[in-house]
Amino acid sequence: MTLPLEGRCAIVTGAGRGLGRAEALELARLGAAVVVNDYGQPGRDGSGAASAGPAEQVAAEIRAAGGTAVAHTGDVADFRQAEELVELAVGAFGKLDILVNNAGILRDRMVFSMAEEEWDAVIRVHLKGHFNTTRFAAAHWRQRSKAAGRPVYGRIVNTSSEAFLAGSAGQPNYAAAKGGIAGLTTSTALALAKYGVTANVICPRARTRMTEDVFAGFGRPEEGLDPLAPEHVAPLVGYLASPAAAGVNGRLFVVHGGMVAVLDRPRVQVKYDSEREAFTYDELDALLTPYFAGRPEGETFAAAEVLSLKRG
Repeated sequence: MTLPLEGRCAIVTGAGRGLGRAEALELARLGAAVVVNDYGQPGRDGSGAASAGPAEQVAAEIRAAGGTAVAHTGDVADFRQAEELVELAVGAFGKLDILVNNAGILRDRMVFSMAEEEWDAVIRVHLKGHFNTTRFAAAHWRQRSKAAGRPVYGRIVNTSSEAFLAGSAGQPNYAAAKGGIAGLTTSTALALAKYGVTANVICPRARTRMTEDVFAGFGRPEEGLDPLAPEHVAPLVGYLASPAAAGVNGRLFVVHGGMVAVLDRPRVQVKYDSEREAFTYDELDALLTPYFAGRPEGETFAAAEVLSLKRG
């Protein structure tokens, strides 16, 4: 029986632990050769010395299960090291087919207390890291497509968060980076479609080092699979990386514990037209103030949809 990703090469960033590890194992299970990337710093805030250990351990785990994997321990937020990552995949396996961006750190602080370095560090790893790898993977696919005179096979799966959808009071840097990743993904989807490449974004909910505070009140079940286990997210990544998802492009998914939701683009809630050539302050006050007075306090543009997912 042929596996869905047999003969494909995948890069997974931040794959030494948590979500990235689960995704790398799933892609390997589906037949892909995997380049396991992880910078290996022990602190979830990006602190501590880099280590080859996490990436090497996951690559060894894949090989022990009969799969094919190599480790890359570079920093994807560094432009040249991201280029080297793509070059490693192409050099080791002849081409790159799948890119899963997952690497990230946290530097949580309220916006009025956040230091410039805390903002820059999170934007650098999450948003710039996603851009760096995407930039070199995209160039690889474009070059191959032009040489072949036809579309090629390319899949990008990026990792965003519900923090950008519904807000996260103590994570302005993280929420901004995750919103930027969604925008990067939809732009990339449009730019690369003609080359045969798709780009999609997931908002996963899973118990990892990054979310240990968020889910502190939700204990693991004594029996059975933890509904917040990263293993619940990995199959969606495997599907989006597969030939079956050729028609899925530029889409946003929320995924956790046996649930996958396809989110729509923001929709108009209400529309007003001025009775004059242009609005005046008084006219806007008469229209908008009553409208917002009747809505839940603190509701964001997408909070209602996200809250309904949490209830479901």
